[in-house]
Amino acid sequence: MSEIAEIIDSLENRIGKLFTKIKGLEQDSETVKTELVNAAGIIKNQADTIEQLKSECESLRMANSLLGGEENKRDTKLKINSLIREIDHCIAQLSD
Repeated sequence: MSEIAEIIDSLENRIGKLFTKIKGLEQDSETVKTELVNAAGIIKNQADTIEQLKSECESLRMANSLLGGEENKRDTKLKINSLIREIDHCIAQLSD
């Protein structure tokens, strides 16, 4: 009978350790989930910043080309022609 009691005590100890380990893992899981949410927020903010910087870069590039930099003469001419076509299109629509 004492052997059965020892086996039961051993099982109870092991089950207790398993429950403790499970609780620890659940806490770790919650911590990781929180970190994941925070990281996702940071990534979104950085992506928004990147898009904003790309837009600013394109605006600066356009302004530089409109100022007539040597390397951007072709781009400047194309942009001016595009703007003229858009203005002509708007005038035509207003005339109708």
